[in-house]
Amino acid sequence: MLAELSRITREVRGAVLAIGLSRPEKLNAFDLTALRELAQALTDYEDDPALRCAVLFGHGKSFTAGLDLAEVGPQVASGAPLFPADLVDPLGLYGRRRTKPLVMAVRGHCLTIGIELLLAADVRVAAEDTRFGQIEINRGIFPFGGATLRLPQVAGWGNAMRWLLTGDLFDAEEAKRIGLVQEVTPVGEELEAALMLAETIARRAPLGVQATLRSAWSAASQGEEAGARELLPEAQRLMQTEDAAEGLRSFVERREAEFKGR
Repeated sequence: MLAELSRITREVRGAVLAIGLSRPEKLNAFDLTALRELAQALTDYEDDPALRCAVLFGHGKSFTAGLDLAEVGPQVASGAPLFPADLVDPLGLYGRRRTKPLVMAVRGHCLTIGIELLLAADVRVAAEDTRFGQIEINRGIFPFGGATLRLPQVAGWGNAMRWLLTGDLFDAEEAKRIGLVQEVTPVGEELEAALMLAETIARRAPLGVQATLRSAWSAASQGEEAGARELLPEAQRLMQTEDAAEGLRSFVERREAEFKGR
């Protein structure tokens, strides 16, 4: 059973875990408690073999207004870690890495760490009212949650620097144009669209899904040559699994596959 958390809600929907940011009176701004509870929720998802995909969204009118700098700033300045080392790091930079897929649904404000959480996710959906901004440059600091590393890869150098260096806000259509999100929906439909994507992913072979993520992450972090070295060995490992046999059977029998993750 999932433990109670004060800043995060969790709902299990079959093989999908819906994780909600729940500090709406503060526009879901992240204090240290919220950061660590999100890390705990992702760790519980990672460690539960029955869960195959997760969706992260925000309760209320916004996804997140970013970091609560009054509390988090001194922690960063001191050099103290934001997350315990044994928990999954939501940013995928400073600690334990997630190996299962994560879909994200955003609306309202998606600022600073909100964009960096998006960049650490695998598929992103935005409501048409969403306003994005990497505004640290306006506060005398810079994006330390991964935007400088990932946004140029996603959006291209010029597109990334346009928003990173000005701190200006941009809308959901611009976010889609530069690849920050993959789908824009009417307001109120973003979460359902994200859940439908997650349910589709959860029906696919979990070992194949995780291998796909590993391969893409390896190429992104270590270069294409390093990623290429693992392609055939990974395929050979998967070919020996029960899921691979089930995939072939279901194709021949023209039915939906029932993957077990073995």
